[in-house]
Amino acid sequence: MKAGPLWRVAIQTTPEAEEQVSELLSATFGQPVSSYTELRSSTTRVEAYLSARPARIQSEQIRKVLTQFRAQGLNLGTSSLRIRRLPPKNWAESWKRHFQPLEIGGKLLLKPSWSRRKSARGRIVVVLDPGLSFGTGHHPTTAFCLEQLVKFRRAGLAQSFLDVGTGSGVLAIAAARLGFRPVIGFDLDPEAIRSARANARRNHVSRYIQFYEGDVAKVGGRRFQRKYSMICANLTADLLTAHRDRLLRWLEPRGLLVLAGILKKEFGSICRHYQDSGLRLAAFRRRGEWHSGSFRAD
Repeated sequence: MKAGPLWRVAIQTTPEAEEQVSELLSATFGQPVSSYTELRSSTTRVEAYLSARPARIQSEQIRKVLTQFRAQGLNLGTSSLRIRRLPPKNWAESWKRHFQPLEIGGKLLLKPSWSRRKSARGRIVVVLDPGLSFGTGHHPTTAFCLEQLVKFRRAGLAQSFLDVGTGSGVLAIAAARLGFRPVIGFDLDPEAIRSARANARRNHVSRYIQFYEGDVAKVGGRRFQRKYSMICANLTADLLTAHRDRLLRWLEPRGLLVLAGILKKEFGSICRHYQDSGLRLAAFRRRGEWHSGSFRAD
C-alpha cells in the first residue's frame, strides 16, 4: 500500500476471543486483519488498517456484536474499540515489531522474511509472514505443537505427519523441514489452503507436502486410510469430541496425537474423553485461556 494517512481499527481482547473478534473485523471491512498475543499479559490485539475512516454505522455494528458476544458468555476482556488516524509512513513496518524470530527447542527457527537473523549451525529455518490465515508460531497453541514436533522427531527413523486444520501450513512445513515423510495437511477454509501452498513453495518443501481442502468429518480416500506417526489437531472442543474415533483411526500404534487450541474450561473433559480411549497424557501446556496436550498411543 502506498504511504499515506491510514486508519487503524483495534480491539484489545483475550486469546479466547481472538478468532471471533478477528472474524468480526474481517467481515465488517472485507479484508484481512492482523492479531498479536502478548503471552505475559495474556491479551490479544486485533487490528485492521483502512484507507478511510470507518463509517459510524460500522463502528456501531462492531460494538453491538461485541455486546452479543458478552451476552453469550464469551470472555472478551476490555474489548475496547479504538480508531486512530495514522500519519503518512510505511505502515507495514508496524508488523515487524510484533513478528520476531522464534526459536523452538534449539532445532527450529521461525522467522519473517524481513528478518536478517542468521540461523545457528544445524538449526532448521522456516520463513513465514503474517497473513490472512492463522499460524505464525507465536500463538501459544501453535508454539506447543511445534515443540512437540521437535521433541518427537527421531533422525533416521521413518515418521509421517498429519496436520488437521492446517491454517497457514506452519506445522506441516516445519514437519517437512524436520524430515517427516509423508506430510499431509487439510483445512476447511480454501483461503487457508492457498496460503499454506504458497508458504510451502517459499520454504522449498512443496514436493514433500500435500494440502487438501476438506472437513474432518468427511475427508476420505487412500491418504486417509493409512496411519500417521504424529497428528496435530487444532480444532474446537466439540469437533475434538465428535471425531475422536476418526483421529484415532489415523494414528499409528505408539504414535503421538497433539490436541491444541482448547479453552481452559473444556480441557478436562477433552482429556478424559481421550484417556477413556486408551491414550496417555504425555505433555501439557497452559497459557492464559489456552490449554494444549499431547497423548501417546502406548
